[in-house]
Amino acid sequence: MARWKKPTKEEILENRRTLAERARTGDLRLPGAVAEIRKGFGMTQSEFANTLSLTRRQVAEIEAGTANPTVETLDKIGRLFGFGVGFVPRNREQQ
Repeated sequence: MARWKKPTKEEILENRRTLAERARTGDLRLPGAVAEIRKGFGMTQSEFANTLSLTRRQVAEIEAGTANPTVETLDKIGRLFGFGVGFVPRNREQQ
């Protein structure tokens, strides 16, 4: 199985900008956002889990949408990309 190459610092910055814009427009949703943040750093689930003091299983379950993470866990994840946990107004089309 081919492993993707780690992104450069420039690619990580571009990933941050893209994800931040998607968050501003309300287009960034759990659980997909967690996988995108992790992949934006070029990390495996295990590497990401170790960075956040979580287990690989916790990361996998969050990404699969089967976990019920605490606000503290979501805050840890978001902090990596400069995000905070909060409410985002929905667009009228999404209601």
